[in-house]
Amino acid sequence: MKAVILAAGKGTRMKELTNEIPKPMLRVHGVPILEHIVLGLKSAGVREIFIVTGFRAEVVEAYFGAGSRHGVRIQYERQLVQDGTGKAPELAKEFIGASPFILTYGDILVKQETYAQMIKRYNEDYFSGVVTVTGSEDVTKGGLFFFDEHFCLKHLVEKPNQTQLEELRRTDWLKPGDIAWYNAGIYIFRPSLFEHTAVLQKSPRGEYELTDAIAGLIKTHHPLAGLRIEGRWVDVRDPEVLERLEKETV
Repeated sequence: MKAVILAAGKGTRMKELTNEIPKPMLRVHGVPILEHIVLGLKSAGVREIFIVTGFRAEVVEAYFGAGSRHGVRIQYERQLVQDGTGKAPELAKEFIGASPFILTYGDILVKQETYAQMIKRYNEDYFSGVVTVTGSEDVTKGGLFFFDEHFCLKHLVEKPNQTQLEELRRTDWLKPGDIAWYNAGIYIFRPSLFEHTAVLQKSPRGEYELTDAIAGLIKTHHPLAGLRIEGRWVDVRDPEVLERLEKETV
């Protein structure tokens, strides 16, 4: 199992905190967010990691080097055009080869054991990948994932508007009292993902969306297992979240 970390963005919502360093290098309890992720991957037995860099790429590359200090091997590629998460994984295509890989954004923090749980779920059957989710009764938070009785992904809607929510209720995808499952932004994929990233069209917001590639996998009957993240899941999206994390006990 290899891993790809998407860490190209500046993180404009962090304001002046990211004037000189990219958001994944902001520190939580004295350690860069990206280092928490690398160490979590290592704890799950992942030793080959590819980091997609962009804004202030040299900061990331200088800190981690080839990965020997962290007991892993790290390669890099710079995403020169920030045009969405759908195309970014393609930079790691040669690195991936025929291997399955964990794909994560560089600003999501979870417990270290989450990565091992993902690999365990992936190995339970023949899956083309694993998608992680968090649960909530609020249906307005983000990308919604829908599963069958085996908790395999059957449908998704990226950040549904009110009209889409009404349609989901009318067609019984959303049922009263059911948990809404939200995309948690950490995945496992086989290289078959690249068949679908290759044909992506830009979304209405002008970006290539990874969720469109996932929808392509569903449409072509690739089995994608679901996994609910237990315990901590944090999207480090703004200074308020960062401040709250600093107040938590490790």
